[in-house]
Amino acid sequence: MSDDQEAKKDELLALTSIYDEEEFHRVESGNEGEIHLCLELPPNFKLLVKGQTSTEYDISFLPPLVLSFELPADYPSVSSPIFTISCKWLTRVQITALCKRLDELWEENQGNVVLFTWIQFLKEETLEFLGIQSPLEIQSNCSQHQCESGQKEAVDISGEKSKPQDLDPRAVQEVDPHTDILTQLLDFDEAQKQKVFDGKVFCCGICYSEKLGSDSLLFKECQHVYCKACIKEYFQIQIRDGKVQYLNCPEPKCMSMATPTQVKLLVGEDEFARYDRLLLQSSLDLMADVVYCPRMSCCMAVMVEPDSTMGICPSCRYAFCTLCKRSYHGLSNCIATTDELRSLRDEYINASEEGKKFLEKRFGKRVIQKAVEESFSTDWLKSNTKRCPCCGSNIEKVHGCNKMTCSSCQKYFCWICLGALSKVNPYSHFNNPNSPCYNQLFQGVALEDEEGFGSDED
Repeated sequence: MSDDQEAKKDELLALTSIYDEEEFHRVESGNEGEIHLCLELPPNFKLLVKGQTSTEYDISFLPPLVLSFELPADYPSVSSPIFTISCKWLTRVQITALCKRLDELWEENQGNVVLFTWIQFLKEETLEFLGIQSPLEIQSNCSQHQCESGQKEAVDISGEKSKPQDLDPRAVQEVDPHTDILTQLLDFDEAQKQKVFDGKVFCCGICYSEKLGSDSLLFKECQHVYCKACIKEYFQIQIRDGKVQYLNCPEPKCMSMATPTQVKLLVGEDEFARYDRLLLQSSLDLMADVVYCPRMSCCMAVMVEPDSTMGICPSCRYAFCTLCKRSYHGLSNCIATTDELRSLRDEYINASEEGKKFLEKRFGKRVIQKAVEESFSTDWLKSNTKRCPCCGSNIEKVHGCNKMTCSSCQKYFCWICLGALSKVNPYSHFNNPNSPCYNQLFQGVALEDEEGFGSDED
């Protein structure tokens, strides 16, 4: 075994012994893997959501930095590990700065194994290195990716402007353009807090037995803890008696309410169905302006002001739109997926006059009209156009051959396979016997179009 192979083997074994399976994953019988690093946040760390109004959230955990690596054959004597860094809540400018710092650490330690040095830097120094302090600012109703992609230039940690071409390809941002990043951050924080709670021991406030958090239930508003066995029996009695409005904390004079998610976790399916039905009925009878927090880990009842589309959860402080159930976006239009728009369109078209009036009152006539128009437009584009492989623009083929020219970026592409074509000789794609589109320049062209044999789509 060579010195490089032995060094790699020892380094990977050391990492396996230091980090558990949730943190470090190594590809079996390979020299690659990934490590998930949750940064330790300072006490009282906050998220600041900036929009028409600013809202702060107390958090204790953020989603991990993920370092993916592959060790070359000549590592560590010659080559550095091949790596990428991905993160949900850092911008690509910030991740690029981390990539550059890892390169510098390799230069300082060339010839020696460096993964543990990298990991220690990312875990212990990232916040200080990037100058991140509380509160961490994010934009309302806008994922990190959307915010960054909307800027032509971004400022790095040194204060210098970075253009998109300066971003390191190893810097990966793990968010979809339509992702509500705030919900992801809050849900991750809640899940990690629950994990910590599950590992602690608590004294039940009813039977006074000591139980693990995983066998206990926490009332979020008051922080009182009871074992699941006691609180389950208490819930079942209240539901059986029809007192679904009184599933509150058993502590005398405490009015903290259990969430529907907590109730569902403890009682049987039939009991929860009865609870849900009675709760819905009583809410409609007594409080027509009640909605529920859309966060799955919360589901707290929320009072909404008349003529307002903003709800603020009293438990988790999540501000959301009561129409689309996403982060509150002020006067901006609700963001809906294609499937959601199509579903709303179909429901509206097939509804009775009374049903249409109800939907218009619930969502607004303008929102309904937009849903109908946009969903029909999307269906038409899907049926009649294809996306340019270079810029993503929707292109309609009216006539001509299968060598297309994008009207937006002026690049050539093949209508059949959607492959980009040579700028110098785009027809070589159709003349090369090894091409999947060989001799198919006019494949699918109507006979009347063949009169213009010398012309093409552009």
